[in-house]
Amino acid sequence: MGRRVYCLSYLTLLGVMISGCSLQNKEQDTLTKSNTKSPNVVILYMDDLGYGDVSAYRSGTLATPNIDLLAKEGILFERGYATAATCTPSRYSMLTGDYPFRNQKAKVLKGDAPLLISPAQETLPKMLKRAGYKTGVVGKWHLGLGNGNINWNDTISPGANEIGFDYSYIMGATNDRTPNVYVQNGKVVNLDPNDPIEVSYKTNFLGEPTGAANPDMLKMKLSNGHAGSINNGVSRIGFQRGGQSAMWVDEDMSDLFLQEATDFVTRNQNQPFFLYYAFHQPHVPRLPHNRFVGLSGQGPRGDAILEADWAIGEFVKHLDKLGLSEDTIIVFSSDNGHVLDDGYADQAKELIAEHTPWGPFRGGKYSLLDAGTHVPFIVRWKGNVKAKVSNAMVSQHDLLASLASLTGQKNKTKDSENVLPALLGKTDTGRDNLVVQGTVNSMAYHQDGWVYIPAQKGGHGARMVNNEPGFAPFPQLYHLANDPHQDENLAESHAEQLTKMKQGLKNALLD
Repeated sequence: MGRRVYCLSYLTLLGVMISGCSLQNKEQDTLTKSNTKSPNVVILYMDDLGYGDVSAYRSGTLATPNIDLLAKEGILFERGYATAATCTPSRYSMLTGDYPFRNQKAKVLKGDAPLLISPAQETLPKMLKRAGYKTGVVGKWHLGLGNGNINWNDTISPGANEIGFDYSYIMGATNDRTPNVYVQNGKVVNLDPNDPIEVSYKTNFLGEPTGAANPDMLKMKLSNGHAGSINNGVSRIGFQRGGQSAMWVDEDMSDLFLQEATDFVTRNQNQPFFLYYAFHQPHVPRLPHNRFVGLSGQGPRGDAILEADWAIGEFVKHLDKLGLSEDTIIVFSSDNGHVLDDGYADQAKELIAEHTPWGPFRGGKYSLLDAGTHVPFIVRWKGNVKAKVSNAMVSQHDLLASLASLTGQKNKTKDSENVLPALLGKTDTGRDNLVVQGTVNSMAYHQDGWVYIPAQKGGHGARMVNNEPGFAPFPQLYHLANDPHQDENLAESHAEQLTKMKQGLKNALLD
């Protein structure tokens, strides 16, 4: 990045008085070594991890020491949000800076869905590429691939590389959907051309076993759905045939993604880089490596979280080893809130004991209630940002505008707001209002510590968490600052506030 752009963005934020970017010696002395180039950016993105699953938030009984260390050395946000209570919309929003309701196709996708993000669209990796960054994504994708008619035996395009990533090593879909293969820069990894892979989301292939017909073949029993093709003793959503040499082993997935993430850092350590490291834990099916089985005392879900915590520790150690910790901003968060039974009988409900992954909130994944989108959110820039706890409201889709400000780039998005001062601990003021989404076309509106959930005609297929999806045939209004568990609906007693919130949501949807 050019010196002039650098001065106009980062140094201005620090409050250094600059005239035409001509620095005096005294001002130069205030800069650390890491400030002489654009900081690396790493997003550590968990899958279905609740606010209370991170012990730094003091809400559950699991111990996550490596994530806690990020909080101890950085900023722990008490009001951090995903824009949606399901994964595809929230990931879409984080990478594009747009609310998911701007794109009616932004919903939980099938494994053979086309790429959701247009190659012509602005994205976080595109913006950082313009700032001189090398960009990479490793792990879960679930944003679609191809044009809707994928030939998994050929180059798959468009995909992650076409929306701004120089390097991609991702799942073909999700870990509970076919195909159960990795895709590296548009090519299925380890695919034998003599054993081509076929995928269908309509009908099974003749003679292929399924979880519904062959439960005796399963090492992870299903509870609902997930009755399709079997790989590694686990039945998935959808059907597949062939491609045996390319099929993954779930227990090895975390180690493989960790290796890919550290290798990306090693290759790009001498230039600014952006890495989107998208964990699959604790999404179902939960099959951690044998090193972690039984470690949590809470069954596969707890073990998977501890496995991810360990991987985060190893990744941070790698940054330390390369001398990059003070040159790297780490953002840690989750795509949505927790879920216990999500299709496999892994005893998550039975073994949870006193643990509270929802934290002090109510609801969870799929829900408009706060635990659906109120997620862990931590920012660490070691040696550059002072550790603190922040009450600023921040959302994942603000990362694009905020990092654009940091790197001197233009924000080309409509919804992403520049909350960089809050992300760097300079203020406890974040965004003023926020729209969050439960399932498709169900939304809630946050402003000034209040949240408004419009009346709904019904769940209409919405998934339930603890029988609390947040849907009701009457409007709901809660003052989260005083009632984080959303026990007292104030819609009738605070009519003026309700009217204000209704108008706020209307304005946001019309913008």
